[in-house]
Amino acid sequence: MDVGFIGLGVMGSPMALNLARAGTPLVVWNRTAAKSEALRAAGAEVAGGPAEVCKRARVVFLMLADGAAIDSVLGRGTPGFGATVAGCVIVHMGTTSPGYSRGLGADVRAAGGAYVEAPVSGSRGPAEAGELVAMLAGEPAAVAEVRPLLGPMCREAIVCGAVPGALLMKLSVNLFLITMVTGLTEAFHFADRHGLDTRQFLTVLDAGPMASTVSRAKIRKLVGRDFAVQASIANVLDNNRLVAEAARESGVASPLLDVCHALFGETLALGHGGSDMVAVLHAIESRTDADPAA
Repeated sequence: MDVGFIGLGVMGSPMALNLARAGTPLVVWNRTAAKSEALRAAGAEVAGGPAEVCKRARVVFLMLADGAAIDSVLGRGTPGFGATVAGCVIVHMGTTSPGYSRGLGADVRAAGGAYVEAPVSGSRGPAEAGELVAMLAGEPAAVAEVRPLLGPMCREAIVCGAVPGALLMKLSVNLFLITMVTGLTEAFHFADRHGLDTRQFLTVLDAGPMASTVSRAKIRKLVGRDFAVQASIANVLDNNRLVAEAARESGVASPLLDVCHALFGETLALGHGGSDMVAVLHAIESRTDADPAA
């Protein structure tokens, strides 16, 4: 049978293209139809709607913005939901709250389908290169069915137990990413405002033990004031909120994340919601400029 893919946005489009280019028999759908044309050119078939994707495909990958988008696409809460998901393995690859995923999984299974969480770590660049890292959770048989299909999209696929273990793992990774990139941006701002050569700062960082794929990509964007999106401020702020809510629900302290949440909120308010996450620099600069003695 075909493999289904629904959601051809910043992440979903390159992920689905990698599947199609690897020869995966793929049927796709996206709310904005024009975004399906690159997939059609790569050999995928374009369905007329989500129900058709689920009818034709045993495994259906969802790369959608949030729970509301997933519910709308699958018709969750409507009489059509059961007919859409029955007999399918629904694979949730986006980032939502763990509680939402737990409920979605229960509803899919009750309707006669199977459910796997497979959120990914990585932004648009790794998605284009097929270098994402997937975290998997679900019933072992369903996970085993999905895992081999991830090869063209992901360099690693790590099983994290039962739902919502994969999403909790993703939120843990996101907490580190958000605080790390914010710290890197603040360090860049510190060097810049002290009149240091920021390209030399880049060189020193690259040469040292703190260098990473993320630091190398993000420091170059900072030096060039390149805010073209890889992971947007709005998206990171939403992820920050999910982590904070999960922390509050479980009574876990998250002091660094809370500071980042405030900074990303300020960046959004300054009008940079569609810019890359390093645009948090604008909020840090704004604080400095508002209080030069700070």
